[in-house]
Amino acid sequence: MSRLRVAVLGSTGSIGTNTLDVIARHPDRFEVVALAAATQVDLMLAQCARFKPRVAVMASAPHALELDRKIKLEGLPTQVDLAPDAIEIVASCDDVDAVMAAIVGAAGLAPCLAAARAGKRLLLANKEALVVGGDVFMRAVAEGGATLLPIDSEHSAIFQSLPDDPATWAQRIDRIILTASGGPFRTRAPSSLRDVTPSQACAHPNWVMGRKISVDSATMMNKALEVIEARYLFGVSPDQLDVVIHPQSVIHSMVQYKDTSVVAQLGTPDMRVPIAYGLSWPDRIESGAQALDFRGLQNLTFEAIDSEDHRQRYPGLALAWEALRAEPGTCAVLNAANEVAVAAFLDGAIRFDQIHAVNRATLDAVAPRTPDGLQALLELDGRARGAAAACVRRVAG
Repeated sequence: MSRLRVAVLGSTGSIGTNTLDVIARHPDRFEVVALAAATQVDLMLAQCARFKPRVAVMASAPHALELDRKIKLEGLPTQVDLAPDAIEIVASCDDVDAVMAAIVGAAGLAPCLAAARAGKRLLLANKEALVVGGDVFMRAVAEGGATLLPIDSEHSAIFQSLPDDPATWAQRIDRIILTASGGPFRTRAPSSLRDVTPSQACAHPNWVMGRKISVDSATMMNKALEVIEARYLFGVSPDQLDVVIHPQSVIHSMVQYKDTSVVAQLGTPDMRVPIAYGLSWPDRIESGAQALDFRGLQNLTFEAIDSEDHRQRYPGLALAWEALRAEPGTCAVLNAANEVAVAAFLDGAIRFDQIHAVNRATLDAVAPRTPDGLQALLELDGRARGAAAACVRRVAG
């Protein structure tokens, strides 16, 4: 059996490092042919030394030049690509069979589209490709003949709980239920959230994640983005999507069928499980994650998201349904606003409880037109970011 040739985009982040951990457990099945990252040159150098990819890409020229110098000093065989569109080239090149798309934010949209158009096995860990790209991205997947496999734990759980034939989904599904841990502030008084620090917001009780997605989990904007993502991934209406808080993060999401049966996927909160499934699909391989010990599971609890406290604690969650029902492109505006707002919070420019105010004000300020391609999406993203930055200044002032 020939090895699957894999490109890992975002290789130095949490998803990327977990992907490489799974790959390292199965050298007979996978070959790393390309790596791409943003700024962590030394970690990328270590990954190149271990996996010896043919190509490595850094997001900026200075970091790429530094990596190139260090790779040559080490005598490694990896070529550092300095082209401005190097990540898109890597995602679509003939030497790559599968692309792990784990670049955070709207920056991951272009390489995801390139991989989709090239017909790759696309392991999607980048929410924004669907949140920003929406119909444009799904059209590229269909036209390119790509195999789209979700890597978010929630969407992987849904995918694993659905029938094998997507053509039957619409007739059989009643609704999709995404689970949410509730983040680090699930029991904290909503009135106290104005005092939250970045370090507190990044201290997730169950998952080890990057700073941006950790803040999104604390505000539950990650769940809002996942609702939007699920609508496009599984072709359901906004009214068929629901969220329930499940603090233990054992049930990763569920599908309720028309006969009221519910099928769920359970597992330990370890991203190597959905990563291993995406890499090996339709097979299953050892992931390195610890198996569930049902004897040690004392309680699996659930909480409604529409309690008064939770509506105050997570005001941004409702924006998912609002954006899905609004003009096409509104989801891209929401994503851009949230990226700007979270960055401002992490930089100390605004308070934690002002993130939602920025998102709300940006949606009110930007009237999108239906985007018809990548350039239109990028222009809309830029316009929304400018409006969000102005909202940050007003909120902070």
